Amino acid sequence: MKRTLTLGGMAAGLLATAVVASPAAHAGNDISHDTLASSNLAAKQIAAFWYGENKANLVNAKPYGVETKVSAKHVSKGGPSADSKPGVVPAIGDEKKSTSKSKNVNLPKTTGKVFFIGADHKPHWCSATSVQSKYHNLVATAGHCVYDTQSNKATLDRWVFVPGYYQGKTPWGIYVGKTAYTHYDYDVYEDGDRDYAFVTVYNGVLPTVTSDGKKYESAAYETYGQAAWALRKLKAHSGYSGLKVESVVDYAHKVALGTPGSKKVAASVAQIAVDPKTNDSARATLENWAKGHIGESTYDDKTWGAVVKEARRHHYYRLGWNSSDATKQTVYTFEKDGKKYQATFWGNFDVDYKVTGKTASVGLKDVGRLGDNVGGQGLAYNQKIGQPVFVFGYPSGSHPDGNHAFSGKTLKWSYGKTFAATAPAIKAEELQGVKSSFTGEGALGSSWLLKYNNGRRLGYLNGVTIGVSDTDGNDRYDTSVSPYFDGETYGVYKAAANVWSGKIV
Repeated sequence: MKRTLTLGGMAAGLLATAVVASPAAHAGNDISHDTLASSNLAAKQIAAFWYGENKANLVNAKPYGVETKVSAKHVSKGGPSADSKPGVVPAIGDEKKSTSKSKNVNLPKTTGKVFFIGADHKPHWCSATSVQSKYHNLVATAGHCVYDTQSNKATLDRWVFVPGYYQGKTPWGIYVGKTAYTHYDYDVYEDGDRDYAFVTVYNGVLPTVTSDGKKYESAAYETYGQAAWALRKLKAHSGYSGLKVESVVDYAHKVALGTPGSKKVAASVAQIAVDPKTNDSARATLENWAKGHIGESTYDDKTWGAVVKEARRHHYYRLGWNSSDATKQTVYTFEKDGKKYQATFWGNFDVDYKVTGKTASVGLKDVGRLGDNVGGQGLAYNQKIGQPVFVFGYPSGSHPDGNHAFSGKTLKWSYGKTFAATAPAIKAEELQGVKSSFTGEGALGSSWLLKYNNGRRLGYLNGVTIGVSDTDGNDRYDTSVSPYFDGETYGVYKAAANVWSGKIV
C-alpha cells in the first residue's frame, strides 16, 4: 500500500550556532525495540542468503518504493519545535574538532544500503548510514525501511546493512541487523513524526568459499501456485541455489486428453499400463491396436494412443518390441499386408510441480565492527530549523514526468537549508524539509548531515528521508522530508547506542 501525503511547511529560524551537551534520555516507555536476528545461527543464515547464488539477491534487489510520494505545500505556522536544549553526539573519530576544508564534496564512507525482504516476498533496499555508538555497531535509516507498514508483521525480513555497496560489491562486508529501535508511537501508530529507526548490527562478514552442492528436488505439488509458494519459502532461507519450479509428469495418474493440468507425452508400455501387474495385458492391447490403426489414433478412453508409420525401405527392422523391459518398450515393429510398420505410443498424464535446484554452502569470515571499518556519523537534535544540511543517499526511480535522473547505483548528495513541514496524512505535524531533486525510490533513509566536515567526511545526523515531494507542480521532485530530531529521538538513539551485538562467526 502506497500513500500519497499532503505536506506543508515554511523556512524558519537559524540553527543554534553553539552545540551543547546532550540532555538526559527520555523515559524508556517512549522506546520500542524488535529483534531482527536473535541468534548467531539466524544471522549466519541471513548473511549466506545475500551472499549465495553469486549475490543474486543483492544484485536483483529493487529500490523500496513504499510511502515515498508527498504532495507539498509551505505554510507560515506550525512545524517542529525543540523539546529541550539542543545537543550533539560527536562522530566516531571526530570527538576532537577538525578544521580541514575542501572545495569538492567528499562522499562519506559511512553511507550504504540496507537490504531486506519486503511484504511482496522480494528483495528491496533503502539508504542508511553508520552512526556513533558505544560498541561501533549502529545504523540509522527511515522507520519504514525497518518496520513493515504493508502487512501485519512487525519488521522486514533478512535485514542487513552494506556500506559502500556497488553492483554486488560489499567492500566492508555485510552487517546483519540484530535489534531495531524506534519510537513507541511509530511502532504502534505509524506516527510520521517518528519515522526513524536505529538498528544494532553484528560484526561484518565476508564470504570465504561459496559452493554448490548436491541436486535438490522437493516433493511434488498438485498446482504451480503451491510449488511457487514453496519456492518463496526456500528462498527466504540460506542453503539453496538456482531454485526454480519445474513441471513433472505424474506417470501414476493417466487421464483423458483435455483434462486441466495434464500433458500428452511419449510413453512406454509400463507407463501406459500404470500398474506393473497389467504390463502383459497392456502390451497385447497396444500391439492389437497398432495393427488395426495405421496412422495416428487415440484409444477410446482418450488416455493413450499411437502413431503408426510404414518403416523406411532398405533398412533392417527386427520385428517386435525395441526392448524386453516394459519400462523401455516404446516402439513396436510388425508386418501387415507384406509391409513393415513401426508404432510409437503416447499417454496423457497428470502434471505435478516440483522445486528444483542445488544445496549451497557459504563460508563466512569476521571483518570486525561497523564503526571501526567505516566510521560513524554523530547525532544532532533539538537544532533550530534553517541551517544547511547535506543529504547523502542512493536516489532511484523516476520523477512524476517519467524522467529517470538517478540510477540508484551510486551515492549522490544534495544540499540546502531545512524548513518546517507537516504531513497530516501520516500523522506528522512536526517534520522538516529540504530542497532536493532526489527521487523517492532508493532515497528513503538518506542521511541528513549537519555541519559536515568535508575533510573528515563526518558530521551530525540530523534527519533521514522518509518521502519526496513536487512542490511547484512541474512533475519533478524538488523536496525531501524527514522527522525533526528532538530529545525523544535522542532517547531512542541512546537506548540503541549502548547495546552490544558481537560476532556471528
